[in-house]
Amino acid sequence: MPMHYATPEKITETLEKNYMPYTMSVIRSRAIPEIDGFKPAHRKLLFMMYKRGLLRGKRTKSATIVGETMKLNPHGDAAIYETMVRLTEGNEALLHPFVDSKGNFGKQYSRDMAYAASRYTEAKLAPICEEIFRDIEKNTVDFIDNYDGTLQEPVLLPTAFPNILVSPNMGIAVGMGSKICSFNLKEVCDATIAYLKDNKADLREYILGPDFSTGGQLIENPEAWAQVYETGLGSLKVRGKYVYEKKSNTIEITEIPYTTAVEVIIEKIAELMKSGKIREINDVRDETDLGGLRLTIDLKRGTDPDKLMAKLYDKTTLEDSFGCNFNILIDGEPRVMGIKEILKEWTDFRTESIRRMCIFDAENKEARLHLLRGLEKILLDIDKAIRIVRNTPDDSMVVPNLMEGFDIDKIQAEFVAEIKLRNLNKDYILKRTAEIESLVGDIAELRRTAESDKLIHRVIINQLKEIAKKYGKPRKTEIIAAHEVTVAPVEEEKVEDYRVKVFMTKENYFKKIPLTALRNGGTQKLKEGDAVICEAETGNAQDILFFSDQRNCYKMRLSAFGDSKLSVMGDYLPNILGMEEGERIVFATPAYDYKGFMLFAFDSGKVAKIDMNSYATKTNRKRLTGAYGSGNLIGCLYIPEERDVALISTIDKCVVFNTANILTKTSRTAQGVQILTLRRKSLLKAMFLPEDALKTPDSYRAKSLPSSGYYLKGEDGASEQLTLV
Repeated sequence: MPMHYATPEKITETLEKNYMPYTMSVIRSRAIPEIDGFKPAHRKLLFMMYKRGLLRGKRTKSATIVGETMKLNPHGDAAIYETMVRLTEGNEALLHPFVDSKGNFGKQYSRDMAYAASRYTEAKLAPICEEIFRDIEKNTVDFIDNYDGTLQEPVLLPTAFPNILVSPNMGIAVGMGSKICSFNLKEVCDATIAYLKDNKADLREYILGPDFSTGGQLIENPEAWAQVYETGLGSLKVRGKYVYEKKSNTIEITEIPYTTAVEVIIEKIAELMKSGKIREINDVRDETDLGGLRLTIDLKRGTDPDKLMAKLYDKTTLEDSFGCNFNILIDGEPRVMGIKEILKEWTDFRTESIRRMCIFDAENKEARLHLLRGLEKILLDIDKAIRIVRNTPDDSMVVPNLMEGFDIDKIQAEFVAEIKLRNLNKDYILKRTAEIESLVGDIAELRRTAESDKLIHRVIINQLKEIAKKYGKPRKTEIIAAHEVTVAPVEEEKVEDYRVKVFMTKENYFKKIPLTALRNGGTQKLKEGDAVICEAETGNAQDILFFSDQRNCYKMRLSAFGDSKLSVMGDYLPNILGMEEGERIVFATPAYDYKGFMLFAFDSGKVAKIDMNSYATKTNRKRLTGAYGSGNLIGCLYIPEERDVALISTIDKCVVFNTANILTKTSRTAQGVQILTLRRKSLLKAMFLPEDALKTPDSYRAKSLPSSGYYLKGEDGASEQLTLV
């Protein structure tokens, strides 16, 4: 039999055909919240609870709720129950929980506290869900079929407040994610009202910052917050709260960042204690009970609690970052938005919901009015109506005869025909027809509201005021200014200190060799054409400075370099320092505890003397820009104290001067002072120590500065030997 082979297909086409539908399903139907603030799993669960009457009824077993929800959500009971747990009051994950719960539902701040099985717990909808489902039966949102076409479920919930900003939401889709922090309900309502009144309002005046259900302290950072508010992207820092109990000499941590767990903090503290990095703690334990979270730390005698907490903030997740990514589905498309843009989308959504509600109510009232108009005509002659019904031999002709007798349509006639005989009196009819006037006014008002965004916005504002008053709570997360934060002192890492000798070559290879290794001798291995241009003896615990031809100074700890030996080429500095393309190191020197001076000589004949302390920074910055003044640098020297230095020009004029005669600068970019006066278009070409190349240094000593210098004497050799690389 002939063999048949599959037609070859490009991998990109296969991925697009098979993987893209899955990708879009995850993005649109699972991981990313929509403008009502819910993912599909949340929405399905809450809607089924609403349909079961759990908004006002008694609590029911969670297992029953999970089973009912499976009619809308086919992903299994475990996934549904886990979704429900997060929405409960007991779990404390939300500022305003949607599920009133009874039983153990675990805790947001605990990793190991497992929630009880669904058969042991009970739940119902929390009162705030009245605002989530407000007027849902009045066509405020669209409904679609469930997965098997047996039920209808809402596409969105008609939330009467911007729940998308009040409830935290996190999800990871394919190629994107979403992470929305929670904000205080009252602040969000006030900000939305301000936005509806003036879309140019500064929302930061109303929304003071995120508010987390676990409390904590939010460290104020106006620049970072502005970025989050405007773009929906950025990072916020939150730290835990603590109380020092002087009597028991303990620290009690009562609130922690939303992004961490008690067990994570305890494990890290235990690790720090074991490694000896924190020695002030005797014991740490979790004493959380029904009263809430409590993490207790027993201190050793004499320990400063504030300084210890500063260390713990620095080394554990007691201070943590919340990375914001306000990615929300709008009409099925994911969009990252700032707060103002989110409020615009929500107000547009809510405006359309209320417009649909107004039209729904108006149409129902118009239908009622139509019936009462027919009843009103009966009022003209009740006896005639009774006579028509009594004299009609065939039941099927009652409605047509009433239609003909009172000039009403079939719907009106059916309504009249269904009135009980006991109600067919003048008093009953007058009471019913009295509704006509109010219905006419109501319909006109509803139609007018439906046609005016301004009037709808007035309705939204009134609802938001009502919600803020009814459900608003004080902030849980305290906002503290950055200057109030105690920062842990930078602890120097203990480094083994021993004597080393360092070498740097013209081609930017670097070696650090212990003096003990140099005693064995050996040949210096160099790349062909390369040469050593800097060498010095120092300690392994010192910093080393590398000066580049692009006026940068790179700083590193010598201990960061591995010990080398003469027989290897060494480390290639451009790879180690992360230098710019084409950049070259021209000089290297140990920092020598940042004592002494750096000399920079330029071809203009100027020399700058910079205090070494100018290169000592409080932060561990690896690169300092503007390491020396602008100009064509021809040489660098480190001098520990004032001493004689020599300069030579391109026409072999030399001058020797003492560095005490020039002022020390603290600004790294100082241009220096003129030392050698240049003539006949000559340039300064080298700076060196006199004893290295001059036999009679005093014969070149400057009487005053600047000096025109002296021509080299024959005994001082060829000037080429004095040219520094």
